[in-house]
Amino acid sequence: MEYDVIIAGGGPVGLVLARALRGVRVAVVSKAAPPVPATDAFDARVYALSPGNAAFLRELRVWQALPAERISPVHAMHVFGDRPDAGIRFDAYRAGVPELAWTVEDAALQAAAWAAARAAEHVELVASAIEDVAVREDRVDVRIGGGKVLQGRLLVGADGARSLVRDAAGIEAREAEYGQLAVVANFRAAGGHRNTAYQWFQGGPVLALLPLPQDRVSMIWSLPDAQAERVLAMDPAALAEAVKRASFGLLGELSPDTAPRSYPLRRLAARRLVAPRVALVGDAAHVIHPLAGQGLNLGLQDARALAEVLVARFPGRDPGDPALLRRYERARAEPILAMDWMVDGLYRLFGSRAAPAASLRNLGLNLAGRVPVLKNLLMRHAMR
Repeated sequence: MEYDVIIAGGGPVGLVLARALRGVRVAVVSKAAPPVPATDAFDARVYALSPGNAAFLRELRVWQALPAERISPVHAMHVFGDRPDAGIRFDAYRAGVPELAWTVEDAALQAAAWAAARAAEHVELVASAIEDVAVREDRVDVRIGGGKVLQGRLLVGADGARSLVRDAAGIEAREAEYGQLAVVANFRAAGGHRNTAYQWFQGGPVLALLPLPQDRVSMIWSLPDAQAERVLAMDPAALAEAVKRASFGLLGELSPDTAPRSYPLRRLAARRLVAPRVALVGDAAHVIHPLAGQGLNLGLQDARALAEVLVARFPGRDPGDPALLRRYERARAEPILAMDWMVDGLYRLFGSRAAPAASLRNLGLNLAGRVPVLKNLLMRHAMR
């Protein structure tokens, strides 16, 4: 039961990391079973994956396991301020790229990541909960169900915001509740979406509609808790009408395709990404507001960076070597901090009721849209 790397967590980030660690003996420990993607309705939880991460998944043969008819390219993005004359539009054609992002269902991505990890000879999938973690000088002991102990030279926490690994390593995290729920649901758009993603800042709430195949759209509506509960209690037709009004009818009549569901929004930032023989990736390291659609993208970028550091120096180098872990932390610290500050700053700027803030945010959107250098900089950063 000895491994080079033990990964706690069977979500997309942990599974993709396992697949990327070619030539490294890896165990992925997860009590969750792989999801079974729906065959008819689309999953209500959808990600907008950056082209950089899509290319990473192709390299690992994860992308090829996704049903082609259930993913959709995003060719344009239109972001609206809370005034009718404020907004910015990003266009793949004008930027000289094939697409700005790809929309992928959560269940489909997880199933593809499970399949890719299962097919990798260097990866062992261990179906169990982790009961205890003990960090030694030369290894980490991970006790799982049945009293079994897995030994690894590096333990990676990919086990979400309530990370057991982060706690066991003694890594503190700053946490804050946004007092909002993200309500997600899918609709059919009679007017079509033209492979365009839309977003409306609404003075606190944020509504996003992402394109799906067959003129479906995926809604992510970030709302204060009480308002979200009212939206969740609406009958399907009333909810579709409410979303149509909030989106100013840009996509025509909307008809419900899935029942709405919700999840709470919070902010989390681990004070360190590494500790002796431990590294954090994904939500175990950082959780941000979904208004920029960058949560999973950040996690997959963590996996890319950690895999690059470890594989380039393996075999022959201890994967738990502090110098390697510091290299990973340095590579990720600035991008994570910049995205966290930007997203939280946008949330607070567009949530402020003060008149100066309203003028500043709407002016900023229009200015960014009229300055090609700034606009391209924003777009290139989001496409990594």
